[in-house]
Amino acid sequence: MALIKSISGIRGTIGGEPSKAFTPIDMVKYAAAYGTMLLSNNTNTTVSVVVGRDARISGAMVNALVTNTLIALGINVIDIGLSTTPTVEMAVKWAGATGGIILTASHNPAEWNALKLLNHKGEFISAADGETMLAIAESNHYKFANVTALGTITTGESYMQQHIQSILNLPLVNAQAIANANFTIVVDAINSTGATFVPALLQALGVQNITVINSEVNGNFAHNPEPLPGHLTQLSNAVVAQQAHLGIAVDPDVDRLCFVNNDGTFFGEEYTLVAVADYVLTHTKGATVSNLSSTQALADVTEKHGCRYEASAVGEVNVVTLMKETNAIIGGEGNGGIIYPELHYGRDALVGIALFLSHLANTKLTMVALKNTYPNYTISKNKIELTPDIDIASLFAELKIKYSDKQIIDTDGLKIFFDKNWVHLRPSNTEPIIRIYSESESEATANRLAELIITDIKQLINA
Repeated sequence: MALIKSISGIRGTIGGEPSKAFTPIDMVKYAAAYGTMLLSNNTNTTVSVVVGRDARISGAMVNALVTNTLIALGINVIDIGLSTTPTVEMAVKWAGATGGIILTASHNPAEWNALKLLNHKGEFISAADGETMLAIAESNHYKFANVTALGTITTGESYMQQHIQSILNLPLVNAQAIANANFTIVVDAINSTGATFVPALLQALGVQNITVINSEVNGNFAHNPEPLPGHLTQLSNAVVAQQAHLGIAVDPDVDRLCFVNNDGTFFGEEYTLVAVADYVLTHTKGATVSNLSSTQALADVTEKHGCRYEASAVGEVNVVTLMKETNAIIGGEGNGGIIYPELHYGRDALVGIALFLSHLANTKLTMVALKNTYPNYTISKNKIELTPDIDIASLFAELKIKYSDKQIIDTDGLKIFFDKNWVHLRPSNTEPIIRIYSESESEATANRLAELIITDIKQLINA
């Protein structure tokens, strides 16, 4: 059982005891806290909230509890049903809503669900608003509406097409080149809303040869839903069997994106942003941003175009904040999250697909050949499970002492540099773990650095 409360949302496993897992009590509590915060910040206007969800098994239950809680507060709900995270973000703006809630646990397995909380811009709420929401929840300070002031609920069904059309309208999306390339594409939709949205986008871009695997939109994920190579062997095999040009994998809420090459190897989720940024920078110069756990390859490609790269703390809200400060034209995270401000400030696999295919079509290269045009780094991604008795602050302080002779960035966990190589370790915002990422031009070196830090941590925990 787990319940993770953060400034941007509430995430946990379904079932168990209140406050120890994501139970109906907790769903109502935090939906009420969020709604109360919106009402207190908008005392002179009608408050409305867009709600959408991915296809996970608990989605309908969570949706009913959340939407009815908001209605009980006197808030009007626009329920857009099965959707994607980026579509909900854009729908908030299109509907002129006060906020939005996405019911999804992103890459987490089927037993997880979450409330992702948005502001009136369709972006994740600020740290200050997140703290306010959490304080309201802890104090149980709510005031529900009387029977004559209850909110209303309406449905919205056109937002998928609006999202797709907005992507088609982008100057750098070259639907004609994509159609002319006559791509054969296999999509792993992981039994969620990508099975609806990704083929619809590809068809709008002129792709005619599309195969979707794990296409039943039922939340019974055919494999671990995080789009990592170890989970995508079915997609890789399908690409080879069908002699496809590429494979596309998204996570259940369609804000992460990765590709499989024409030979069944993996393009690498870290290189999703690298390739899209290369394409954008070819046509529009400007700054780029990713987080501290993302590959050095983005900085290399950005500098190749004569532009400036910046690194933020991990987390979409942190990336977006730095993108706005630097007026970045493209950014995101190394987990396959593309943020393209010309469309909106949110990770969006759909716009990532459109820009990537435009790039691939224009180069006339195979996927393998395109990947070979980029710096070749390897990131080793590992984790250590946390128990409640582990003091992370003391742990990190000990590591800083041990590696005091190295360059260290401690604005978000610890990033330790070993010459041109690095290790970044930080507590996850979404799971009770410490994530440990290491990067080198050598896979063996990246793995060795990760093993070194993992050994250090285990020794410190057991000391």
